[in-house]
Amino acid sequence: MMKKWMGILMIMSLIFPLFGQTNVDTTKSEKNKYWKFTGLVSLNFSETMQWNWAAGGNNNGNGILAANVKLVYKKDKIAWETTFDSDYGWMWAPSTNFKWRKSHDKIVFSSKFGWEFHKSWYLTVMANFKSHYSKGYEYTLDANKVEQETYAYNWLSPSYSDLSIGVDWKPNEIFTVYLSPVAGRITTAADSLLRKKYGVELDKSIKTELGATFKAGVNFARIKNFKVISVLTLFTPYNKHFGKIDVDWDLAVSYQFLKVLNVTLGTSLKYYDAVSIMWTDKDEVVHNSPRVQFREIIGLGIGYSF
Repeated sequence: MMKKWMGILMIMSLIFPLFGQTNVDTTKSEKNKYWKFTGLVSLNFSETMQWNWAAGGNNNGNGILAANVKLVYKKDKIAWETTFDSDYGWMWAPSTNFKWRKSHDKIVFSSKFGWEFHKSWYLTVMANFKSHYSKGYEYTLDANKVEQETYAYNWLSPSYSDLSIGVDWKPNEIFTVYLSPVAGRITTAADSLLRKKYGVELDKSIKTELGATFKAGVNFARIKNFKVISVLTLFTPYNKHFGKIDVDWDLAVSYQFLKVLNVTLGTSLKYYDAVSIMWTDKDEVVHNSPRVQFREIIGLGIGYSF
């Protein structure tokens, strides 16, 4: 009798967990079926020390916290995609006039909601926001080769908020291309000291424009531990400046090894026709005009890719 009951209990112990596990897996699969969360979060450090270095240069240390994440929802003909790209970093340069300086500061948030009217083609509404976390400066040399600090940006000074409606083409999970002939842009400069720099009238804190926008994205993660994320955004207004294109192009490449270490390459290229940059030509004449802005970051640090 004891063996009989032990046999029954063993059978029940095998059967009931299977039923329970089946229900849990089904629920999880239903939830995970429509949502996908990917991205890269990293904390990178770099340091340069020199002693009697004939080629010149400055001792410095740099720390950068960066995140680039993407949340996607896809069910039937509905697609919703939200991305957040941000970095913040400081540099210590003890042999310069300004020993502590902010080296990185970026906030880019984007969300688009689309309805599939034809295979891989979506009627889409998109919203974007770009700004900075806190006060930042530009560092230039004057005519006497003395480094100068110039107030350059702050929270909402500037910020760019875009709202548009257009067509989004998504041939696969890697590529996406969006085109909108109806795009509104609001440029803010909350600090009156920065309004002229960013093309906002001195007696106002915002500038509104209607124009056209184009956005192309790449999110490649088919190789284990290797990820490429790139976004190109173009905008031109429907006014006297039509044809002069504002450009934002960000690229992030990462490779993760030993589970927690991450090698990253990040580049940013920008051109805004209304943004003036101070620069000096070969004759040491100082100019203040629109310029192509470019930044490259190569880092080794702690990171997590998912």
